[in-house]
Amino acid sequence: MKLNDLNKKTATFQNTEPMPVLFLGHGNPMNAIEENEFVQGWRSIGKTLPRPNAILCISAHWETRGTYVTAMEKPRTIHDFGGFPQQLFEVNYPAPGSPELAKETQQLIRKTDVQLYEKWGLDHGAWSVIMNLFPKADVPVIELSLDQTQPPNYHYELAKELASLRRKGVLIIGSGNMVHNLRMVAWDHFHTDNYSYDWALEASSKMKQYLLDGNHQNLINFKSQGKAFDLAIPTPEHYLPLLYTLALKEDHEQVSLFNDKAVAGSLTMTSVKIEQA
Repeated sequence: MKLNDLNKKTATFQNTEPMPVLFLGHGNPMNAIEENEFVQGWRSIGKTLPRPNAILCISAHWETRGTYVTAMEKPRTIHDFGGFPQQLFEVNYPAPGSPELAKETQQLIRKTDVQLYEKWGLDHGAWSVIMNLFPKADVPVIELSLDQTQPPNYHYELAKELASLRRKGVLIIGSGNMVHNLRMVAWDHFHTDNYSYDWALEASSKMKQYLLDGNHQNLINFKSQGKAFDLAIPTPEHYLPLLYTLALKEDHEQVSLFNDKAVAGSLTMTSVKIEQA
């Protein structure tokens, strides 16, 4: 496709005020079919958003070697989990894709060669939260993968190359969890409200303070923040989508937190919204 043809195809993505940027703590896949305060929080945020032309999601659940973007017309709903009720496997979120936005994203990113990909779809890091923002499934959604071979600063800098999409009506969402240590989950406290281990509380408090202070460097250098951070982020895939969100913050924009609670000792649902003040 020639560039002029692409520009014509993506004309609907032109000239908007900057869309907000979100990081959503997605947590348990069961949030897709349960009614709880986190689901209500996503719905409430959805009502505050301008209607986007499309959504670009960076999910903890699509790790690759290299960087890929979904480019199909009709992405499938991926049930990338096991051991849950059949009702959850029957959930279908039939949002359209956007090959045009995928191609534009490919062209915007200069830090690496982005490959168009048609064999993925929407994993639960995407659909389980987006379905609560836009339940009619009438907003096109694409996903950008996480290159698992690259360090945190690489992801932060790559995300900056997506900035112009915000002014084309594209809602960019990072989906993961700031504190995410499944090996240390307190299953006997899974339904205890806001239950947190001391190390998880320490890491979460520092993360939020860095967020609100605009101290992105310490959040990028999370591996140098001490034992609490090491326990909170034993592997980086659920944390890295936060860096994509932070990288897109412009001067004078405000940061707000919602769904700011711990679950089962070693997880937090804390979510972030960045928008014009």
